[in-house]
Amino acid sequence: MSSSTGDLFRVTTFGESHGGAVGVVVDGCPARLRLSEADVQPDLDRRRPGQSRLTTQRNESDTVEILSGVADGQTLGTPIAMIVRNQDQRPGAYEGFADVYRPSHADWTYDAKYGIRARSGGGRASARETIGRVAAGAIARKLLAEVAGIEVIAWVSSVHHIDAKVDASTVQLADVEATPTRCPDPTAAEAIVAAIDRARRDGDSLGGVVECVARRVPAGLGEPVFDKLEADLAKAMLSLPAVKGFEVGSGFSATRMTGREHNDPFVAGPDGRPRTTTNHSGGIQGGISNGEDITLRIAFKPTATISSAQETVDSAGNEVTLAATGRHDPCVVPRAVPLVEAGVLLVLADHYLRQRAQDVLAR
Repeated sequence: MSSSTGDLFRVTTFGESHGGAVGVVVDGCPARLRLSEADVQPDLDRRRPGQSRLTTQRNESDTVEILSGVADGQTLGTPIAMIVRNQDQRPGAYEGFADVYRPSHADWTYDAKYGIRARSGGGRASARETIGRVAAGAIARKLLAEVAGIEVIAWVSSVHHIDAKVDASTVQLADVEATPTRCPDPTAAEAIVAAIDRARRDGDSLGGVVECVARRVPAGLGEPVFDKLEADLAKAMLSLPAVKGFEVGSGFSATRMTGREHNDPFVAGPDGRPRTTTNHSGGIQGGISNGEDITLRIAFKPTATISSAQETVDSAGNEVTLAATGRHDPCVVPRAVPLVEAGVLLVLADHYLRQRAQDVLAR
């Protein structure tokens, strides 16, 4: 089903933007993992609205409740259900254009597919759906850290024409969280704040790129042929709202290299296992992790909801002028950082458990 993902670490999200709650069911998390709301809430706090003037001012605490699958502070091995109740939903704000198709939104496509849609806030197409992914990703983060020492960190590497200079091999969470832009380059972060402020004043919006690194991922994760690790990572990223592009390793820049330039030479590592002296492959070769850092870049389009007047049509085919109201992010990229991390964590958790199962059967 379209709201579920993963094989062994299975995640299903539910809920609409202006409904009673949004949430997630995580099935397949191993038993006896220490877990409480306190392990999940920090990632939700990084995703929630109203963090700064750069984001939507919708006032939501996004407080998570664990409903099942945990007892005495440990996972039971049974499905873990979590919800976040919507507290500041305002469906009345959408009544004026309930039958109007907003440019570059999912209004028309949902009508075309289902013949009905949640007219308030975009329903399932809203970024509020990602609360479930982030909550599930927090569980995956703890699981991967404890069983394999895997660390996943994402950051804003560009907004509009502003590019940051960041060393992916050394960037830390504290560097990312130092400014509301989530850009660890202070000079670029200052310019990004000014650019987002200008876009808001102009009734416009901006897009950008989030980079992500997964460290200490063991070699061997990924499945030939259709479940290649980068294929599942691409699906996780491209299923996020507003994502329009995905790269792993050298990505599109590989087209400007020769094979001699692009190939990653092997040397013997300290433990005798092969290591590469470069990482154009982005930690994945043949769809399987090779033990190097996994590096990704994800492109987010400008926010579709803007306050400037736009020409469109309504459900009856009448031409209308839309001047959107309500609350929205003039740039989704800073709040997208924990979304990207969650997507990567969910894929890695699933493939880690699949590899463990493969190892057991092989031996």
